Amino acid sequence: MIEKYLKQINFKDFEDFKANYELIVPEDFNFAYDVVDGWAATHPDKRALLWTNDKGESRTYTFGELKEISDRVAGYFWSIGIRKGDMVMAILKRRAEFWFTIIALHKIGAVIIPATHLLTKKDLIYRNNAASIKTIVCVGEETILKAVNDALPESPTIQHLISVGPVIPAGWEDFYMGIQNAIPFERPSEPTKNDDLLIVSFTSGTTGDPKMVMLDSVYPLAHIITASYWHNLNENSLHLTIADTGWLKAVWGKLYGQWIAGASVFVYDHEKFNPADMLEVLSKYKITSLCAPPTIFRFLIREDLSKYDLSNLEYCTIAGEALNPAVYEQFYRLTGIKLREGYGQSETTPTVFTTPWIEPKPGSMGLPGPHFDVDLLTPDGRRAEAGEQGQIVIRYDQKYPVGLFKGYYRNEALTKDAMRDGIYYTGDLAWKDEDGYYWFVGRADDVIKSSGYRIGPFEVESALMTHPAVVECAITGVPDEIRGQVVKATVVLSKDYQSKAGDALALELQEHVKQVTAPYKYPRIIEFVDELPKTISGKIRRVEIRQKDSKTKL
Repeated sequence: MIEKYLKQINFKDFEDFKANYELIVPEDFNFAYDVVDGWAATHPDKRALLWTNDKGESRTYTFGELKEISDRVAGYFWSIGIRKGDMVMAILKRRAEFWFTIIALHKIGAVIIPATHLLTKKDLIYRNNAASIKTIVCVGEETILKAVNDALPESPTIQHLISVGPVIPAGWEDFYMGIQNAIPFERPSEPTKNDDLLIVSFTSGTTGDPKMVMLDSVYPLAHIITASYWHNLNENSLHLTIADTGWLKAVWGKLYGQWIAGASVFVYDHEKFNPADMLEVLSKYKITSLCAPPTIFRFLIREDLSKYDLSNLEYCTIAGEALNPAVYEQFYRLTGIKLREGYGQSETTPTVFTTPWIEPKPGSMGLPGPHFDVDLLTPDGRRAEAGEQGQIVIRYDQKYPVGLFKGYYRNEALTKDAMRDGIYYTGDLAWKDEDGYYWFVGRADDVIKSSGYRIGPFEVESALMTHPAVVECAITGVPDEIRGQVVKATVVLSKDYQSKAGDALALELQEHVKQVTAPYKYPRIIEFVDELPKTISGKIRRVEIRQKDSKTKL
């Protein structure tokens, strides 16, 4: 399969890879037909997906089965009026129905909007209206169903609510009943074009409301880099990326590149991460490749790894936050596996990463790949020298690269701000050493990375400000040994609450945030202050708060 999309597959070293990696992009590429159905036509019994859960259940799906299931799902979606370009939100956790749904939507040409099950009513109202969502497909769990139902009166574009079970509320359609009664699906006469929208992904909302990243139909081809030259997969690989399908990381590690490479995707559907359980899964199912945020590895190395048979585990990659070198060294000592870091965004595929040909430097993201023209620019627009900090940018003035987003949906101003003069400005800061390795510094707009999540201060601040006790607040990240960072709120109280400053009020504010926005964003540390540090123009100086915290043990 992969040979259809690359001019050269095997490379002798990184220099060869950098010079000769080149994609072959077919006209009217469609991942569902060309890859999933392509495998089904030539190797129908080839394992595509091995799904398991924390209740001991497991199910294997071949490409032949996925073609048949996705055709039935597409027939159902078509029967209720879903057409090319329609916006469909999927809140499916790690259920196998995510794969059925996304492949079916690709066959129709509809646009999928992945969403986490942690979204609240407020989050859903914003997303439903910002993207004019037509249909929501979600897991039938009470908390999720309630949040969607609560948002419905203020979401006028919603036409269909579909539950995959176990609960099917009144007014909702039954996913499996719909499949059972669906008309046979025929491929639409109008093909998907390479520049058609495939995915709209909401960002974390670092400097305002979450942005909507537009990804086109050839975006899956860019993840050949991810699977074959970062995860180092082949047709015998069984790969696990630990990510919920509500995050774009799921299509990085659980779908596109992996299936083009011919690898099997492993899914562990669990409610709460437990390191001992995860190690048992790695051992029992003989996982060969693992990708996870550094937080996961911090927990794994605290277990007695000698209890588990990890002999099949060959390769491990990390992304989502900076890697502590001590974690790298401990994991290497215990397993003999060198963790290979990678960096990218919702707007890109892996941009800077540690390929199989180069030696990892603990704490470094690696080297820029061949598919993007990556550079570091100083604030005055000059190329940063070795050891000098700059913003990571991608140049596209000569050729627009496959895998780079097409802008922010319905937000021309933000698009022009990020993409100008043939350069995409990532907003992330880094420096490179004498060997060209990149080292992450931080987000220019103060993003917080905690346990693999990217948390935007604006959303947490907005949630806190809805409590009557809060006059002003600033959200920053505080280094944490386990989570990488934790969210801290620096709060100025209203007069009526100033005398109540203390642990009880802090707990009340934490619970309030959990109710207003996704619970994982709540501030684990709250400090009450008389005033916030500000610039002369009145803007809050978060950098000053972080500098103060770095000198004080919290």
